[in-house]
Amino acid sequence: MKKIINALFAAVVLLSSAGALQASGGALQSSAAVATAAADTGMLIEPMDIVTVAAPLRPDVRPVTLAQLEDQLRRPELQASLGKGSIAVVYPNVEEPFRSAFLAMIQGIEDRIKLKVRAYPVDPHVDTADLNNTLKRSGTKVVIALGRQGLSATAGLDREISVLAGGVLLLSESENVTGISMTPDPAMLFSRLRLLLPELRRIVVVYNPQKSDWLIKLGREAAKAQNLELAAYVAADLASAAKLYSQLIASADNRHDAIWLPHDSTTVEESTILPLVLKESWNSNLPLFSSNVLHVKKGALFAMLPDNVELGRTLAASAMGVIAGDVRRRPLVPLRELQTAINLRTASHIGLNLGALQQRSFDFVYPQP
Repeated sequence: MKKIINALFAAVVLLSSAGALQASGGALQSSAAVATAAADTGMLIEPMDIVTVAAPLRPDVRPVTLAQLEDQLRRPELQASLGKGSIAVVYPNVEEPFRSAFLAMIQGIEDRIKLKVRAYPVDPHVDTADLNNTLKRSGTKVVIALGRQGLSATAGLDREISVLAGGVLLLSESENVTGISMTPDPAMLFSRLRLLLPELRRIVVVYNPQKSDWLIKLGREAAKAQNLELAAYVAADLASAAKLYSQLIASADNRHDAIWLPHDSTTVEESTILPLVLKESWNSNLPLFSSNVLHVKKGALFAMLPDNVELGRTLAASAMGVIAGDVRRRPLVPLRELQTAINLRTASHIGLNLGALQQRSFDFVYPQP
């Protein structure tokens, strides 16, 4: 009981802080092999089609306090609700290596709630009405939707069933989704960057507002907290992005500036823009870091990737909070359950020599020995 209470309290604290950050202007143990293959096919880190999920949370209900949560957890009907499968998981019916990533998230969910959950693998053309009926018959109150396919399958669920999204890259608040995006929290990225480069003063980013506006808002707040300047430049197409990068890299100070590559298919286009930026930043000895772990293998200094088990635990805590009465509508939040990859060759090239102790602070090291 104490563990469940602690988990619910953690969920409320986590979600409350995320909501405050968004309001202020901001919103398996994971393996490198799974992350790389997922990125290659767009399973986990490519932009998803917009899916509108009906908001099931009632704004007229007042938020519960910790004492109220504890009281509700002692009620036999809530314990019975958890035991009867009030939390379900919907995830894509896919082959390896993608399947392992989603199963790791499910493992984390079960670790947090201390129970097996009903998990429903769904195909692209799943009968959403049939899924809705199945979930209602099993007494489901909250669905944790994993991946684009899992989230799409929940679009037709009854309003009485709450939906939390995870395991998919969500780039816009307009998608009307509550959950955790797979894009790393800028605060986590900038904090690691500051540890590596203590003389850093400015972070330069090129972005398309239609794709990354919410993330840049978070980035501004994160940079301010680190006493850094976020110099954000708008590019609506590939040509303007390429021109901007060339100008910005040429004028940058490689001791005090760094380039950030967010998840943005316009300004970080893989076939043209990325090779250009990697080459010019390398020639200028300018630090470049990314939100995409694939870029580390290609020459970026470092990037962050999901810790799938921890992500599952966080999603479960959020779901338990909803069941216990925390029914406030939550904004989309970035991913904080992260692992880190470093490119030692790039680090050495820019004059950053990492000792054995520092190297052990990273989950993945490239080039691999």
